[in-house]
Amino acid sequence: MIYPSASSLILLNVLFFIWADTVFGNVKPFSAKGTSTTTTAEVTSTTGTKNRSANSSQEKKKCNVPCDFQAKMLSEEKKYMCRNLQNSLVEYARSTKKMIRNMMDDHQSSLDYLSSQVNELMSWVMALNADMSRKPIDVFPHRAVQSHGLDCSDIKDTIGSVTKTPSGLYIIHPEGSSYPFEVLCEMDFRGGGWTVIQKRTEGTVEFQRSWSDYLDGFGDLSGEFWLGLRKIFHIVNQKTDSFMLYVGLESEDDTYAYASYDSFWLEDEVCSFKIHLGRYSGNAGDAFRGYRKEDNQNTLPFSTFDVDNDGCNPVCSYQEEPIKSCSNFSEKTGWWFSQCGLANLNGIHRFTRKMLSTGIRWDTWTMDDKPIKIKSVSMKIRRTYFK
Repeated sequence: MIYPSASSLILLNVLFFIWADTVFGNVKPFSAKGTSTTTTAEVTSTTGTKNRSANSSQEKKKCNVPCDFQAKMLSEEKKYMCRNLQNSLVEYARSTKKMIRNMMDDHQSSLDYLSSQVNELMSWVMALNADMSRKPIDVFPHRAVQSHGLDCSDIKDTIGSVTKTPSGLYIIHPEGSSYPFEVLCEMDFRGGGWTVIQKRTEGTVEFQRSWSDYLDGFGDLSGEFWLGLRKIFHIVNQKTDSFMLYVGLESEDDTYAYASYDSFWLEDEVCSFKIHLGRYSGNAGDAFRGYRKEDNQNTLPFSTFDVDNDGCNPVCSYQEEPIKSCSNFSEKTGWWFSQCGLANLNGIHRFTRKMLSTGIRWDTWTMDDKPIKIKSVSMKIRRTYFK
């Protein structure tokens, strides 16, 4: 066995102390002082955490206070706006009611004024009607138009000498008439100058009329019409002229006939426009005079259902049938009746392509001893000594 030397042991002890110093020099000794240090650090850490929590809580408080205030302000602002809107609506409703009330008051005042005006006009109308019932006057207002002549013959004489005068509507102002009026002139038929006083073609215009209608005239001058007794009277009663009458007839089978009278005039309204006819010519027969004395309608007054001048007093006979009124018998049309007679160019007219039911009568125009059914008719007048 070999024992180390002293020098070796000394060297080993030195190395051991160096190693021990090295190892334990890096380790801090545990002591009360060291424990205090560690505790302080932990306390500091805990205190920092608490401070952060306190700061966070304060920040939350700082945030919550303004948010609640802002919400409160918005709520107050909404309430303020709602109050303003409500007040505005109330004020608008009040002003609207006031405006409507004022408008209604104004309208009521206007209606009261118009009502008073209407009552005044009605009083004037009633006064005028009373005056008209006391005396016959011309009811046509004067129209501020320039007439073309005294009648269609006069127009043909004056204008036709310069240029060709076409047929159509013209304005005439006969002698003795207080107003001008429009007529239909035929300027090509048999030398022209004819004033048409009656025309019927298809039955579109009813001739079942009262006395006043037959006085003033009715219908359309461009279609079917009756010119009017007053107008006819003024035309044919001009002082220096005499007139002739032409009656044109058309049957349902398109055959034609006519009756012409070389003199034609009417008495005035006081005498109910008694008709006067001259010599007859034509191929339809003289239905105005008829075959018997009681058929003669010449010199007879005009008659309607409401102004009866037909001579049936108390009754007359037509085809062995007793009649009280010829106008009512012919369905309330107007004509120069003589116990009804053989002529009535204003009789009821109903015509279709398949059927003809007519009361237009000219009973001297016959075929196989039966009166021909008349589809259309016209009455024209012209100066006797036409140029």
